[in-house]
Amino acid sequence: MRHAPQTVLVTGGAGFIGSAVCRHLVGTGNYRVINLDKLTYAGNLTSLRDLEGNPNYAFRHADICDTDTVRRILADGKVELIMHLAAESHVDRSIDGPMAFVTSNVVGTASLLSAALDHWRSLGEEARKRFGFHHVSTDEVFGDLAFESGVFTEESPYKPSSPYSASKAASDHFVRAWHETYGLPVVLSNCSNNYGPYHFPEKLIPLVIANALDEQPLPVYGKGANIRDWLFVEDHARALEAVMTRGRIGESYNIGGRSERTNLVVVETICALLDARRPRARGRSHLDLITYVTDRPGHDRRYAIDPTKSEQELGWRPLETFETGLAKTVDWYLENGWWWRPIREQRFDGSRQGLVGAT
Repeated sequence: MRHAPQTVLVTGGAGFIGSAVCRHLVGTGNYRVINLDKLTYAGNLTSLRDLEGNPNYAFRHADICDTDTVRRILADGKVELIMHLAAESHVDRSIDGPMAFVTSNVVGTASLLSAALDHWRSLGEEARKRFGFHHVSTDEVFGDLAFESGVFTEESPYKPSSPYSASKAASDHFVRAWHETYGLPVVLSNCSNNYGPYHFPEKLIPLVIANALDEQPLPVYGKGANIRDWLFVEDHARALEAVMTRGRIGESYNIGGRSERTNLVVVETICALLDARRPRARGRSHLDLITYVTDRPGHDRRYAIDPTKSEQELGWRPLETFETGLAKTVDWYLENGWWWRPIREQRFDGSRQGLVGAT
């Protein structure tokens, strides 16, 4: 039984999922977390203010493409595990500027793998046995799923539809190649759409909440019929710990919430929650703010993921239903305007219609 905390390098730890992972891992008391983040537009250290001063948490401002710096951080920190979440992740932004996604998600992952391999090879025999590289990916690598055609499994073929999903698919392949070619001990996970506290307000759920509170239109792509499987971010953080520590080397694990909803149902559910918690003037409903807009190019119809392997092998299951998780999320945004309003006002125009339903 280990008594000293394991040291985990979390890349992209200032992002939405990454910050949830950092808070979770440190909160268990079983890990010392080094958060490596470049602090691009979606990185926000205020999401981690509860960890400031914690002896089991440290932040390093660095780019995963800077292999020499990453090597030094791994060596100096005596890192035992790597959880790789750093990535550009917004589909609409990838359509407008795909090369940034190639650089961050493909070149960045290959650079990190190179540094990780050097670090792993430098370790003693026992430390090498404890080392692991966990690559966190997305269900979008599997591409478009017809409305009535089953679910994605770990064996589903890759068929990415956007520059974002193509870059993540490429990064998955590089991780597997480093395992097959060099023996680097890796595990992979592919998740469904996350939501919850500290979600950057260009994504569907936080954007709808913020727009509704500001009496702005709630634009929905097409007819809002696109379907996503939704996963509460804190449930995902628990699953990622399970994959990192109990997953079989070389295997991949799908992580989903078993909560498929159309985009329109998601927006309508948010409106109902806000009608109850923050009623509009003169008895009007937030539903009246919904506006339908032209769909984006290459918009996948449906993502649905089968988490059976994670449930059976790792003993993980989500604690939140979509309804309980969304209620917690709405309440968090109502109570924490200090976090999201400065982002919305300084970095992001919340009225940009093209961003709704972008996940």
